[in-house]
Amino acid sequence: MKIVSFESKAVRIAREPSPAVAGADTMDFVTLKLRTDEGVTGIGYAGFQSPVLTPALKAAVDGLCEVAIGSDPMDTEAIGEKLARLGGGSPAGLLTRAISAIDVALWDIKGKALGQPVHKLLGGYRDTVPTYQSGYLWRPATLAELDADARRIVADGFRSMKFRLGAEPTVAGEMARLETMRNAVGPDVDLMIDINQGWDVNRAIRIGREMAQFDIFWLEDPTTFDDFSGLARIADALDTPIAAGEYVYGIAPFRQLIEQRSIDIVMVDLLRVGGLTQWMKVAHMAEAHNLPVVTHLAPEVLVHALAAVPNGLTLEYMPWGFPLFKEVPQPVNGEVTLSSEPGLGLEFDDALLATSEIAV
Repeated sequence: MKIVSFESKAVRIAREPSPAVAGADTMDFVTLKLRTDEGVTGIGYAGFQSPVLTPALKAAVDGLCEVAIGSDPMDTEAIGEKLARLGGGSPAGLLTRAISAIDVALWDIKGKALGQPVHKLLGGYRDTVPTYQSGYLWRPATLAELDADARRIVADGFRSMKFRLGAEPTVAGEMARLETMRNAVGPDVDLMIDINQGWDVNRAIRIGREMAQFDIFWLEDPTTFDDFSGLARIADALDTPIAAGEYVYGIAPFRQLIEQRSIDIVMVDLLRVGGLTQWMKVAHMAEAHNLPVVTHLAPEVLVHALAAVPNGLTLEYMPWGFPLFKEVPQPVNGEVTLSSEPGLGLEFDDALLATSEIAV
């Protein structure tokens, strides 16, 4: 079996849901279909970048796909290494995002050709995974809005959710938001807090100690993502587990994060790490150090990876890419059951892609 052609589109879709979290209510993606000489088509996508970079991202996807033509889609490692060498061998930026889209499409082809869902090919540890709501509860929300949204999320069946701190000028302001959330959901719902690198090390330790009274499930990216020693100081000072890793590219930084004990929970982004192939390497690295691994964005794809490993903790339910597909896995009482369909079990909504395509 050989890759013989591809089709990519740059599309702009409504953000789902659409809170004003980044000054925009739309998102750009580059969708990909890889076709083989045996009639099997695999799909993937790249995205979550500034619209300014969409033309460059599509060009990167197209250029790398041209190089992949003629390859056996089963050879994910060989193809990935070949494409990475074109960028000097150092994973970063649009190169890795483009490779990720191709890698996901290759795994979709594998599953369809072999008649197996991707999570079975990756390891097949389980068929259901826990998930947490991550699409709401943003910094611009008022206390009243936080309260209402948190209660609605619990009513939707979620037993865990993530909200964002890091924008309040005072410690009291941050604590007021945390207290509002805990009062809204009660003692039995897990709360994750994402700072998005908004604090320095001392502030993270000071506020982290105060927030311990509210029983926080994890504190995410409390300071600059590449300050490994600073993260280690925070992790050592707090009982609350520290989650980080979404901002780094490739697999090598995870070795440093893990070996320096900078994190307690290993969070891996599909597009920045290099696709499903590289995501699994980090998951196994974390397992070897007795650490859990969690996903970042792209739950419709990463549900397969999380379900494949014994140290998979929970799936980030972030629906920004959902409109790209006809159907996506839906949580029931905080659990997602994986499809038994071969491949990813996903199908692009071609009608939407046609009407959402943009010129680049």
